[in-house]
Amino acid sequence: MKKILFLFALSFAILGCKNEKSEETPLVEAEEIAINYQTFGDKISDENVLSKSEMMDKYKSLKPGDTVNVKFTATVKDVCQKKGCWMNLEMGEQEAMVRFKDYGFFMPKDIAGQEIIVNGKAYVEEMSVEDQRHYAEDGGKSVEEIAAITAPKRTLAFEADGVLIPEVEKQ
Repeated sequence: MKKILFLFALSFAILGCKNEKSEETPLVEAEEIAINYQTFGDKISDENVLSKSEMMDKYKSLKPGDTVNVKFTATVKDVCQKKGCWMNLEMGEQEAMVRFKDYGFFMPKDIAGQEIIVNGKAYVEEMSVEDQRHYAEDGGKSVEEIAAITAPKRTLAFEADGVLIPEVEKQ
């Protein structure tokens, strides 16, 4: 595998060293930086992505039963520590609970704090005490924290069909 990667890199280096004359570009032009992503679920792109604040505006306009198809970026707050079957995204004043379409894929359990892109359906729901306690247990909350959950709450929900996580370069 290492030999293949080496040959691939070598071929790009050779092709990039052609002695073609081209017009010089001004130094003030910004370079495009390509980001490599790990893809989970359906293949999606990093184009036309809403910010966290734009997404919050959409959530505020939703009523229970409404859905909206959207792609947005946010920071992962926490991930199910049993098998990565859900995650919470920081949305500012609230967090959004993300589940994955048909449990077709799962997230790595160590991505808390990373900025990711999710694509799918956003909606609001009334989460029961039982479901809140279940997710709190999966998230590794203490017995006291779980017992303190006593009332249903309006939550921001998201069913992701695709997720992009930026790849971290290893040195």
